[in-house]
Amino acid sequence: MTHIAKPKFQHPKLPVNGLGLTRRNYEGVVSTLCAGCGHDSISAAIIEACFELEIPAHRIAKISGIGCSSKTTNYFLSRAHGFNSVHGRMPSVATGANLANPDLTYLGVSGDGDTASIGLGQFSHAVRRRLNMVYIVENNGTYGLTKGQFSATNDKISKSRKGVENRFESIDLCSLAIELGAGFVARSFSGDKAQLVPLIKAAMSYRGFAFLDVISPCVTFNNHSNSTKSYDYVREHNEVLDVLDLVPQRSEISTDYQPGTSVEVTLHDGSEIKLHKLSQDYDPSDHGSALLNLYQYKQQNTVATGVLYLDPNESDMHDLLMTCEQPLNTLRDNALCPGSAVLDTLNSQFK
Repeated sequence: MTHIAKPKFQHPKLPVNGLGLTRRNYEGVVSTLCAGCGHDSISAAIIEACFELEIPAHRIAKISGIGCSSKTTNYFLSRAHGFNSVHGRMPSVATGANLANPDLTYLGVSGDGDTASIGLGQFSHAVRRRLNMVYIVENNGTYGLTKGQFSATNDKISKSRKGVENRFESIDLCSLAIELGAGFVARSFSGDKAQLVPLIKAAMSYRGFAFLDVISPCVTFNNHSNSTKSYDYVREHNEVLDVLDLVPQRSEISTDYQPGTSVEVTLHDGSEIKLHKLSQDYDPSDHGSALLNLYQYKQQNTVATGVLYLDPNESDMHDLLMTCEQPLNTLRDNALCPGSAVLDTLNSQFK
């Protein structure tokens, strides 16, 4: 596949962040996706989030599988580490990389086929292990690379472009992630940049498994009047649970929001997530309530967006496994092989 690089020239007066970088420094090659694809909007939101968070690209590892969504890692953060894995196997690659070097920020990009079908088992175990990563599913309910068959996330009431009915119930990845122990679960819409960018920033600031399901219409196969993943349907059936504002420790980043009640959660790194609730009775920190609300909204054919669940007791796989603070890939022989005396002591405990 031929990749088209973007021109290196940029306007000398482009805004820069605290690192002296412009948004252009966070871009990748020119996208080859269909014009109007929601995935490109997600790539733009990732670029904006990383620019505003002032994360140097070389401190990020972007990992993907196979599919239209998994191609998008080439369209942002060209200076980041990257690995395009086998279909559905991105979580295991991310797990191995994170075990070896937890000091990087891990950003996984997948699709509804790559995650909810062939990769469902791998996704489930990455969640339950609380792998410290941001896992974004670009969810269009269809297999775009193989001409528009239903994916496992396509709602039963949603028909194909030719009017074919879906016979199977859909898999709600957000509900599954909450049940399996994800600490941060959110849903958004690729066409809502004002909501999506703060959600990505909040997810990247969370320590633990942060899952973000983004409805991303496929303009070629699944953007018609009978689809629940189309631009028009999501705009008409979107119930915004909260408007999120992330306040990092170093500087405040604000967004416009409607007045309402608030829930403030302080993260371990000193960051603060403010959830300005539009619903008086919705509490994102209540595990059971989050699952019940998702079920109720689904029964109403409504797409609930915003932070669906947030566990303030952050922990990740390294906490659970009690690994050493030093990255495993930097350990020398004397640490990896402490000698026969230490081995004899360990063996004696099992006699």
